[in-house]
Amino acid sequence: RNLQNPDFESTTAFLGKWGRFQQQVFFLLCLRSIPTGYIGLSVVFLADTPQHRCFIPAHANVSAAWRNRSVPPEEGPGGGLALSQCSRYRLEDMVRFSEGDLLPGVDVNLTNVATEGCLDGWEYDQSVYTSTVVSEWDLVCDDQWKKPLTSSVFFFGILIGSFISGQLSDRFGRKIVTILALVVQAFFTFISIFSPSWAFFCCLYFFVGVGNSSGFVAAFVLGTEIFGPHVRKIFSTLGSNLVFAVGYMLLPLFAFITRDWKMLLVALTLPIPLYLPLWWYVPESPRWLLSQGRVEEAEAIIREAAKKNKIEPPSLIFAPLQGKTQNICDLIGSQNIRGVSFTLICIAIAYFAVSLNTVNLHGNSYLNCFLSATVELPAYVLSWIMFRRCSRRLCLFSTLFTTGLFLLFVQLMPASMTLSKTELSKFAVTIAFSIVYGYTVEVYPTVLRTTALGTSSMIARIGSILSPYIIYLRSYSLSLPYILIGCFSVLCALLSLLLPETYGMPLPDTISQMQRFPGAAL
Repeated sequence: RNLQNPDFESTTAFLGKWGRFQQQVFFLLCLRSIPTGYIGLSVVFLADTPQHRCFIPAHANVSAAWRNRSVPPEEGPGGGLALSQCSRYRLEDMVRFSEGDLLPGVDVNLTNVATEGCLDGWEYDQSVYTSTVVSEWDLVCDDQWKKPLTSSVFFFGILIGSFISGQLSDRFGRKIVTILALVVQAFFTFISIFSPSWAFFCCLYFFVGVGNSSGFVAAFVLGTEIFGPHVRKIFSTLGSNLVFAVGYMLLPLFAFITRDWKMLLVALTLPIPLYLPLWWYVPESPRWLLSQGRVEEAEAIIREAAKKNKIEPPSLIFAPLQGKTQNICDLIGSQNIRGVSFTLICIAIAYFAVSLNTVNLHGNSYLNCFLSATVELPAYVLSWIMFRRCSRRLCLFSTLFTTGLFLLFVQLMPASMTLSKTELSKFAVTIAFSIVYGYTVEVYPTVLRTTALGTSSMIARIGSILSPYIIYLRSYSLSLPYILIGCFSVLCALLSLLLPETYGMPLPDTISQMQRFPGAAL
């Protein structure tokens, strides 16, 4: 049976708000977010599509003039003409014209020359990337559907990782899952380099996603349960997310230096083992230990914290009460989890679709990604300010509605200005993403907090799984992804007004203490 403390925060208030103990745990858990940031969106560069054209074999007797004009023009998604990336003039005809010294466009009317597919494969432009997953396994033309599927497999791994993390963390502890996820993430990221095929790479990349999300969720909840109300707000909206953005900013730097998908994976793996010593410097959540009836261990952690803060603890810290064991089934019928989860789905679609689309915007892909990451820094600062002073519903409504408006009007901008308005959308949706994570922690009780956050995050990954396919729609219409994401965001903004309000409320320890969904029972 569970043992519960009715007022954990007042019982541990003697530790103070910001002593050496809180500082150590705060900075170490924040640093834990760096690998999550640069691996979470690594698919932007790993699976980017370089410019390509049909390959003409070197042994083919084709003149230089015909090699330069071997690709026919076709209408692009923006409406203008562009060179085809999936067809060429028939090789047999080009050989015959070359042997007859006939010049393309002069002696031969190109509109009358038959075309064929890229029967000999493709040649890829290497000015931006030496190699990507796309060029490694020719995920173009008839196989271009595999590119968004690569992203979706990774995000499906994040979905599964979020769910598993919640279950394991609530059963075995937040700390062990936080560290174990690092090992899983490092191992599968590194061995992905040796993938013999695209399908095998996707299988390994799935487990990279599992490790990426499970560690972040466990560490996030660990921090929010250790800190008091004041530091918790900073950690959940500013601390971990700000460092996540720093990791995100490192991604284009790693990609620019390596320019090869295998070397990029090596660069992303090497720093991860440096985080393993966290096991000896970050304690288990005392709240979770109490919920499991492990009172002595919880007291030992609090007494050690008091010693670091140079505070004399009381002789008796916890006077626990008995309660019943609870599991995820107790949340299934909750209106809260349905409302929060739908909001998370919409936010995830907007956030990941805008982030994944950065390499498709006008300008340098590395710089665009860096700017997309940089804009998150002021966004997280503003989210912290709003989280401290504003209603949660007002925060979510204003940021999501702003996101939708910017995205709906982005197609009215010239191509050279699309980046500016897209980054404004990214700024707004990042604020919403940060606030909704902190809000989710406030909604759910200690006994199921990681399970609930993991389940909500898992459901939200439906949005991240769909986002690569929404971006894929730009091959049919450049404005269609922005219209869909914008409509999603506006709808979600309106529905967020129905969520329960948690501003100024203490963290619930039991399901009965959860804030109710307006007009419905828990």
